[in-house]
Amino acid sequence: MSAIVAGTVGTAATASSATAAESRVHDAFDRIAAVDRPEVWITLRDRADVLAEASRVDPALPLAGLLFAVKDNIDVAGLPTTAAARSYAYEPTADATAVARLRAAGAVVVGKTNLDQFATGLVGTRSPFGAVRNAWDPTRISGGSSSGSATAVALGVVDFALGTDTAGSGRVPAALGNLVGVKPTKGLVPNTGVVPACRSQDCVTVFAASLGLARTAAELMTGPDGVDPLAREDRAHAALPTVPRIAVPLPAQLEGLADGWAAAFAVAVDRFRALGHEVVEVDIAPLLDAAALLYDGAFVAERHAAVGAHIEAHADLVGEDLDPSVAAIVLGGARPTASELFADMARLDALGAAGRAVLDGTTALLTPTTTWHPTLAEVAADPIGANSRMGRYTNFANLLDMASLAVPAGFVDGLPFGVMLTGPAFTDRRLAALASAFLAPTVDLLVVGAHLRDQPLNGQLVAAGGSFVREARTASDYRLYALDTVPPKPGLVRAGPVGSGSGVASGSGVASASGGPAAGPATGSIAGEVWRLPAAGFATFVAALPAPMAIGTVTLEDGSDVTGFLVEPWAVVGAEDITHHGGWRAYREQG
Repeated sequence: MSAIVAGTVGTAATASSATAAESRVHDAFDRIAAVDRPEVWITLRDRADVLAEASRVDPALPLAGLLFAVKDNIDVAGLPTTAAARSYAYEPTADATAVARLRAAGAVVVGKTNLDQFATGLVGTRSPFGAVRNAWDPTRISGGSSSGSATAVALGVVDFALGTDTAGSGRVPAALGNLVGVKPTKGLVPNTGVVPACRSQDCVTVFAASLGLARTAAELMTGPDGVDPLAREDRAHAALPTVPRIAVPLPAQLEGLADGWAAAFAVAVDRFRALGHEVVEVDIAPLLDAAALLYDGAFVAERHAAVGAHIEAHADLVGEDLDPSVAAIVLGGARPTASELFADMARLDALGAAGRAVLDGTTALLTPTTTWHPTLAEVAADPIGANSRMGRYTNFANLLDMASLAVPAGFVDGLPFGVMLTGPAFTDRRLAALASAFLAPTVDLLVVGAHLRDQPLNGQLVAAGGSFVREARTASDYRLYALDTVPPKPGLVRAGPVGSGSGVASGSGVASASGGPAAGPATGSIAGEVWRLPAAGFATFVAALPAPMAIGTVTLEDGSDVTGFLVEPWAVVGAEDITHHGGWRAYREQG
């Protein structure tokens, strides 16, 4: 009897999961119709086919029922692979290794997405299938070359998407779409079933709205497949140091950013400092010089080796099916000699050694992901020049065998701004740990007493993940009282104007003259410290807060508001007013 019941429950659970998966498919196709961005897709699967596959997914799988899109230079069995050129199209009989591994984990393909043709570009406009418009502002570019994949995620159609990255194509569109972009160490994800752009430099990448999902997908795709000769095993990952050292470029190497982006980057740097990380400026000139070699040197010959023969054989289609900018770049790859290539390889080796030397002793390099967010019109007016600005901080990573991770870092004038963490090969998980802390929601908390540095309860803040941000003072209309507690603590209240006849300002949470301290004693600015806690740590900390302490809003002397320690009104009745000392430390030191 029990076995029959268990089987019935299992069937019901499976049916429920299938129903949820099918509902997600309907939501996705309804969203495709609602956003009306046909340029995102090159090939969409039939809704019925996607529904049928979703209904068969085992709900116990790690990506069960999640939907993903695939850049159309990556094979999906049964769908044509075009690399954004109809003349190049072929029908693969098997999934690319990356796609097969995700499908085996329960994810379901919705369709193939648009791209800068032959994955050559960082703008998302070089395609006969149309320029992919940005999800946040359709007058601007989406970023490329993985334009359709990133935009499908940014528009909320799919849960995640696959791109590729040679010069930054898995990171630039993430920055412009407010997404996470994972560019693994070269070779961790096999390139079997991927149309090469530069065979020795290409990586399969992941876009997602969350770091957790993006990293999960990347991990599931990792490992040699016995086919790709450049695939390699992952290596042991060292834990983050107690105090990570974050390298940032010299100020001069941040010149030329879009308006407001330098300030946004400074905020991101400060966020890492607030996490307790050490930030050091380094001269990244060797990395920037290496970046220039990807297109300006002989390495472009590898692009010609990949698809040059096709473009030469279809020269009559340039301007129609073949993008003129892409054709010019790829055909230009036929000019460098073998001698020039070997000379550039030697130069790259030297620049790599110099780059590793400047980053020695640091945990990761932090940069903006890209330099600007142009309009479609700006790119059309200067296709090559506009594109070249996009890869300043991305082009060197694959050439120098580095892992990289792009993450959102806020908005500037209503558009997404992103930063990027880059480290040596096989530091993928370390970069993810740094990004996880950076992306976690935080709360700034003003403390004025026993939680100050060197005071007896400071360890509670540290245990909750808190880090010191800065010293601060309250506005001048606060009072501080010495409470009768163990250990000794002060109580902070906000008072009304002296002589006003009211005990405290409205909304302060402190009793009026009839029920608490009356107006009259002097008010003043009280010294304290601002600490930053992860939201989860803050919640745990507050849940354990004993009476009479309370959390409220405190106004600082610069007029800004911050969450801070206050005290319940009854606790200061009869307590010693220590406001004139200007702070808890000063009071304790005099006693």
